Amino acid sequence: MQHYLRLKATLAIGIFALFSALTPLTVAAAQEVTDLRGRTVSVPDTINTIAIDDGRFLLVLALIDPDPVSRLAAWPNDINRLGDAFYQRMADMFPAMKQLPIVSSSAESFDMESMLAADPDVAVVSLSRGPNDAQVAILEASGIPVVFIDFFIDPFKHQRPSLELLARLTGNEQQAHDYLALRDEHLAYISKRLDAHQDEPKPKVFMEAHAGITQDCCFSPGNGGVGDYIEFIGGHNIGADVLTRASGKLNLEYIIASDPDVYIATGGPALAKTDGLVLGGDYTEREAQTALTKVASRQGIAQLSAVSNGRVHGLAHQLLNSPLDIIAVEVLAKWVHPQLFADLEPAATLDLINERFLAVPYIGTGWVDLPPL
Repeated sequence: MQHYLRLKATLAIGIFALFSALTPLTVAAAQEVTDLRGRTVSVPDTINTIAIDDGRFLLVLALIDPDPVSRLAAWPNDINRLGDAFYQRMADMFPAMKQLPIVSSSAESFDMESMLAADPDVAVVSLSRGPNDAQVAILEASGIPVVFIDFFIDPFKHQRPSLELLARLTGNEQQAHDYLALRDEHLAYISKRLDAHQDEPKPKVFMEAHAGITQDCCFSPGNGGVGDYIEFIGGHNIGADVLTRASGKLNLEYIIASDPDVYIATGGPALAKTDGLVLGGDYTEREAQTALTKVASRQGIAQLSAVSNGRVHGLAHQLLNSPLDIIAVEVLAKWVHPQLFADLEPAATLDLINERFLAVPYIGTGWVDLPPL
């Protein structure tokens, strides 16, 4: 089998070189799409299968497709990114999940052979990593169009176009349209209320991303990316004052000197192995609170006013890395402006999404609060 795959890859490279020398290769297709790199990509009019390089795309597919597994030619089997609980629910509802061919994850070096062997109608890959330009050219010369999407580099800005693109590739435009209308409605409600209070001071917010993933402190959103959520809900992101990129590390002394009003830690199932903040479908509220207490009790963090004033919170990072971000926005708004947004009910929003959209419901502890330590 390995010999066959290497031969297929070699032939693909040869075909690409031949057609490049003679004439541009024309893919039999009846539609064009624009991906998140701004590339115009020709794709088949009828798309039966796609391959993905990030298991978290399954959560997005579950939002718009009643059978999200049926479209998959292959996936990276990166269960740790989904969490065991969500994966098991997915596999129980759609047993074909366990028989899917495996391709490389966006967290790894791109593997040409496995993608060629999967032979999807379209390869849907991550903007953050994915194949390089030469590998894209070889795949497309082999008849596999490559489309880049993103829910992670700039989640606030890229949610809509990435969801619309994935919906178009899978024939779920109406479901995506309906969901995005709901998302727009909820975001507009928050924005309008904040506009009426725009002259009020913005509470200082320190968001520690992937809290506890390492022993030293502290990863934080900077300018753009996840930091845009803090700006949108009327908070002052202390990371944006010193980080020029979308994320980076803050010095503990700087955090202490800034003395933020609100401390928000993000985490997920993958942080269990580093004794960090665990949240999501695998964990109860009590387990998440225990993990958050440990994170907030570290030297330096424990001395912050936010901790002594009971403004310590934990958020599942997965809610920021998918179109479920409207739940995260509501949660963040309540944490940063508790009086202004006392009427928001993120749990009710999640219930509505589970009922109307998600083929595999999001169950578990997506966010958690701590009393004063």
